[in-house]
Amino acid sequence: MKRSEVNSILRDAVGFLEESKFRLPPFAYWTPADWTVKGPEADEIRDNLLGWDITDFGTGDFRNCGLVLFTLRNGNIKNLQYRKPYAEKIMIIEEEQRTPMHFHFNKMEDIINRGGGTLLLELYNSTGNGLLDKEKPVRASSDGVEREFVPGETIRLAVGESITLPPYLYHSFYAEKGRGTVLSGEVSMVNDDATDNRFLEPMGRFPEIEENEPVLYYLCSEYPRA
Repeated sequence: MKRSEVNSILRDAVGFLEESKFRLPPFAYWTPADWTVKGPEADEIRDNLLGWDITDFGTGDFRNCGLVLFTLRNGNIKNLQYRKPYAEKIMIIEEEQRTPMHFHFNKMEDIINRGGGTLLLELYNSTGNGLLDKEKPVRASSDGVEREFVPGETIRLAVGESITLPPYLYHSFYAEKGRGTVLSGEVSMVNDDATDNRFLEPMGRFPEIEENEPVLYYLCSEYPRA
C-alpha cells in the first residue's frame, strides 16, 4: 500500500468515528513528531500493538478485501509484564469489504455491531486438516442465545447485536451493500496477530508501505522504540 492511501484511509476513519461519536484515546492522534519524545512510559502501546491497524491482507485491493482497526487495549502472551487477559478493538467495515475467511487458534472473541449498517458474517467449522467443514452445523452464541447455523449461511447482525466466535471457528465478515459502513467492536481474549491467525488462503497481515508522502499517524507495527 502507498503511504498516501494509508493517510487517506486514516482521515476517512477519523471522520467516520467522529460522526459515530466514538472517541479514541489521545495516542490515536500522536504524530511522528510526538513519538520522538515518547520514552519507555509508552511501551505498553508499542509492545502490545495498540493503535491504528490498516490492512489489505496483501491483496492490493483494500476497498474489496481490507479492514481498518484500532486496538484500544491488549495483553501480551509473550511478556508477563502485561497481565491483561483481554483485548478490545474498534473496526470500520465498508460495504462488501471482506475480511478473508480465518480462525484463531487461541482467541475467543465477540464481534459486535456498534453502529452504522448491517454486519454480515459467514461461519464454518474447521476440519482436522484446517479446511472448511461444509456439512457440520455451526453452533454459536449470539447475545446470550445459542443458535445453530447452516455452514456458510449469511448471518445478519443489526446495530447492537453480537456473536461469540470460539477458537477454530472459521469466519468472514463484511458490511451489507446499500446499508452503509459498519462500526464494529471486538471484545476478546489477548490478541496475537503474529501466531494466532489461520487464514484459509495464504494472506498477508501487515502491509508493506511504499513511502510517497509523510506519515500522518504511525500504524501499530511502525512505532519507533524509545
